[in-house]
Amino acid sequence: MRIRGPIKGVSGKLRVTSDKSISHRAVIIGSLAEGRTVVRRWLFSEDTLATLEIFRGLGTRIEVKGDTLIIEGRAFRFEEPADVLDARNSGTTARIVMGVLSTQPFFSVITGDGSLRRRPMGRVVEPLRRMGASIDGREGGDRLPVAVRGGDLEGIDLFNEKSSAQVKTSILLAGLKAKGTTRVVEPVRSRDHTERMLRHFGVELKELTGKEGFEVFLEGGQTPKGSEVLCPGDPSSAAFFVALCLLTGGELLLEEVLVNPTRDGFFRKVKQMGAEVSYQNLREISGEPVADVHVRYSGRLKAVKVRPEEVPSMIDELPLLGVLMALAEGVSEVRGAKELRVKESDRIRALVLNLRSMGAKVEELEDGFLIEGVERLKGARIKTFSDHRIAMAFTIAGLSAEGETVLDDPECVRISYPNFFEDLKKLIRQGS
Repeated sequence: MRIRGPIKGVSGKLRVTSDKSISHRAVIIGSLAEGRTVVRRWLFSEDTLATLEIFRGLGTRIEVKGDTLIIEGRAFRFEEPADVLDARNSGTTARIVMGVLSTQPFFSVITGDGSLRRRPMGRVVEPLRRMGASIDGREGGDRLPVAVRGGDLEGIDLFNEKSSAQVKTSILLAGLKAKGTTRVVEPVRSRDHTERMLRHFGVELKELTGKEGFEVFLEGGQTPKGSEVLCPGDPSSAAFFVALCLLTGGELLLEEVLVNPTRDGFFRKVKQMGAEVSYQNLREISGEPVADVHVRYSGRLKAVKVRPEEVPSMIDELPLLGVLMALAEGVSEVRGAKELRVKESDRIRALVLNLRSMGAKVEELEDGFLIEGVERLKGARIKTFSDHRIAMAFTIAGLSAEGETVLDDPECVRISYPNFFEDLKKLIRQGS
């Protein structure tokens, strides 16, 4: 795909694609709940469809009407799958589904595509084994495919060292059917969509800040009750349009965006860089804070530092933030982001290679990067590594750069944002 820059700015209103994390969890929790769940404005993407098809494979009846799902919950009584369950490219699907499968007294196997089969699973497998599930797989269970035979589980105390929301969710969902209390402790609070949605579905849990960090407690023996969920706009998707406006000019209103404080770190960080970004019409939808995000071009941004404790709230946006840093005044730094190396690609390496090819001054660190801002990037050939976040981040970079930028795999954006390029074209036309 060829991109010609720099463009003359963007303008208008847009409701970005729905949040991926909430769309995953609505299908998962709706499927294990008792009764009917209705999910509105659900995200249809490669990742979320993997989750939907897995739960259909476990016997869940899911009816699709436009962008609405009607889910007949199984109340944790799933059917043994007739075939291997395929998480495709979705680490969220694989890790969370393992927690659900661990509650079931049958045999199942979960796998994924070539990229996902290289990503670590031991962080979920080890605590689920401690709870009593029988799990085996490649490299001792650290790599897919993984076989699971669940059954009677015992609640555990888990220190979630990497503050992974996927790990936390997997253990909490297993804990719903475990004996006793399940406790998850995190040094830094990870995204809390699971806790919010479980409450929305009638589950009781307790959260507090203790000496070890942020703690979540859940008593076993609970079954969620079917509910209604409206999926808000994805802040990770909205971030790309915010960045484009800040780099090329104009003014945008992004409607009905999730602004959960465990997810809006990118918006807060660009405000520190001098960006004019604000929340309007702040309200709550299905237990989540939502607002219309207003952004206006405010001149060249200033360099900024991202500390390790800030990383979880902007982990998916860090490649995009790196693009902004490459054009900011001064030297920016990101530390404590080693988790980027085990995403769909090694995102630290992908960011560094591609920014250098566009003329940026970048130093690669084991857990992040240092970037000295330049006045203008130059068009280049971009290696996406079939990673949707890299492809979208360097689409934005290309639209602000001088000359032609070529993406080697633009189709990978379908993993999270199938209509990304169509929405982009709308805002560019309005800004011309």
